[in-house]
Amino acid sequence: MHEIDWTSIFSPTLSLIEIVIRGTIIYLVLFFFLRLLRRDTGSIGIADLLVVVLIADAAQNALGSKYESITEGIVLVGTIFFWNYALDWLAYKFPAFQGLVRPKPLLLIENGVLMRRNLQKEMITKEELMSQLREQGIEEITEVKECYLEGDGKISIVAKSGRT
Repeated sequence: MHEIDWTSIFSPTLSLIEIVIRGTIIYLVLFFFLRLLRRDTGSIGIADLLVVVLIADAAQNALGSKYESITEGIVLVGTIFFWNYALDWLAYKFPAFQGLVRPKPLLLIENGVLMRRNLQKEMITKEELMSQLREQGIEEITEVKECYLEGDGKISIVAKSGRT
């Protein structure tokens, strides 16, 4: 039938350092665009989503022979994992860096008052917020002491103590 060319499967046709540089640039550019532009309520973190998308693409390219070797795909996937881990590590070790990697909580309700500017900033409708409140057993905004959009996109709610 057909002979397998093992050399072409594992021998890179591109410089491995070029693959690392390309993977680094793409990861960091996409991460910062996503970090600056959007954080969705109740979704997985931006970095998690980015890793899934990039790894799927990198693996698909390696499997579909858009690269000439599996080695190139493995190096690119390794580069993506490295940057995902490195950014998390930097945020953990250096508090000043944490604000860049993980957004600070954003106040959405304070003492029963809706912070409309913050809702608008994150493009969250009152109806979306009310849905999140109802999931926590809260029917009215006036029952809320504080409500935040957390850095991971989840909503956290502190109910007023006199709530029944």
